[in-house]
Amino acid sequence: MTEQIVIAPLVVALVAAVLTLGTKYWPRLQRAVSVAGSLAYLAVVAVLFETVRTGGILTYQLSDWDAPFGISVVADSLSAFMLVLAGVVSLVALVFAATYVDEFGQRLSFHPLFHFMMVGVSGSFLTGDIFNLFVWFEVMLMSSYVLVVFYSGAEHTEAALQYVVLNLVGSAIMLLSIGGLYAVTGTLNMADLSRRLADPAAYGVDPAPVLGLSAILFAVFALKAGIVPFHWWVPAAYRAAPAPVSAVLAGVVKKVGVYAIIRLYFTVFSVASFGGLGLPGFAGDSLLAFYGPVLFLMAIASIFLGGFGAIDRDNLDDLLAYSSIGQVGFIVLPLAIGATATGTVPGTGGTTIRTLAITAALIYTVNHGLAKGGLFLVSGAIFEAVGSIEFDDLGGLSERAPVLSVGFLVAALALVGVPPLSGFFGKFLVFDTAAQALAVDAPGARLALVVALAGAILTIAYVTRAWNRGFWGPPSEAVDDAYSPRGQIAVALLLVVAVVAVGIGFDPVYEAASEAARAALDTEGYRDAVLFLGGGLA
Repeated sequence: MTEQIVIAPLVVALVAAVLTLGTKYWPRLQRAVSVAGSLAYLAVVAVLFETVRTGGILTYQLSDWDAPFGISVVADSLSAFMLVLAGVVSLVALVFAATYVDEFGQRLSFHPLFHFMMVGVSGSFLTGDIFNLFVWFEVMLMSSYVLVVFYSGAEHTEAALQYVVLNLVGSAIMLLSIGGLYAVTGTLNMADLSRRLADPAAYGVDPAPVLGLSAILFAVFALKAGIVPFHWWVPAAYRAAPAPVSAVLAGVVKKVGVYAIIRLYFTVFSVASFGGLGLPGFAGDSLLAFYGPVLFLMAIASIFLGGFGAIDRDNLDDLLAYSSIGQVGFIVLPLAIGATATGTVPGTGGTTIRTLAITAALIYTVNHGLAKGGLFLVSGAIFEAVGSIEFDDLGGLSERAPVLSVGFLVAALALVGVPPLSGFFGKFLVFDTAAQALAVDAPGARLALVVALAGAILTIAYVTRAWNRGFWGPPSEAVDDAYSPRGQIAVALLLVVAVVAVGIGFDPVYEAASEAARAALDTEGYRDAVLFLGGGLA
């Protein structure tokens, strides 16, 4: 029964999707079932998190075949950590949608699609093999395709078409790279793949094609995460989707791409060596060292393109979309440092810089998921109240809707990194990672500090501009005629309160993120937990 808790998030999300589909002719019942399903999802995720925290890695086989031949579902501290974030953001967004999305839209498809999307998210975090990672990606993306085009206008159709085409191309490339990896290594199971890459001669694996195939796969994950230069779909999709969907896309769906990069490149591919490839400067180094400079360039590009793009927006959702591009750069930046820097952090009892780097990325992921999710919900409440989110139509909201304005300000300050909000700790850990890497003369550490500082200044700039244009000054005519959607405001503020709560009670969150980082780097522990399941392979 303990092992079966691993598949509980999948089962609960799937049951919620089916039940909401079956109750579509009874709108109130459908909404109640949907919210109950999301509550149940968060509850089982919390139980799974606590079970993993106390008992270690849990595995479950969805067939009679042992790993690596059967379908493995694996929960460790990293996947459980990400599931908790997904459960919190999705629950608040769903409750918000219960009043934000019109009744026809809810009854027609919204709730089933939302829960099917969460099925895909859960499967992506829990799968133990790369083929089923592709399958769960597709479940997640097929639902999100429809949710992006939910309003069916010309702008929404164009955004959805762009989103669909880019992700379908990415999915095709992903499938080809997975097939190539299977042809080269003879396995799809992540634990078995790491074992074979650690000793390629013993298993007849040629490491040279693995580098190219992993690079192709990396580009797909960067596309899913919206990292520059694979960010084209982000502004249009976020602008077109309903506010609660944008909150989940930014707070949860993009994070699946980040999770995949950490899981595959820090847990699985990190054991592969450049030995015998003949690459100058990399001989004998881990394959992960190749991705350090790549991640670094992508982080820099994301921070600057997203930051400068957000400053120049005339629409609140556009600003938040470009901000998401910049903020994901802050998640990738410590990962870039961790991919290349070696050594331990003084005064920590042996904590490596790589562990600190992943911890920083995860803490920043939590802050961005909560703060940006809250900001998109605040934007939805503003649209509901005013009828527009164009800055030219706004102004004076702080006078007309003070509670809503405070919610926006707190979440925006979390992006800036003002203490004691969660964003302060995320920013601090990014700077700390760069500083610790600089102390051991890691390549690019000094530049990383400069980039992080410049990105922080850009965040201050576009947050200040948004506040001055949308909330400060005398009320505009549209704001004067606005009404207050109190229920939506109250729900949107739940994520804002979570930002404050994480900042004030930071120690447990930091401990969970640190444990998740150690799990991401514990390749041997992950391998043993999966391959020795039920008397599996030795």
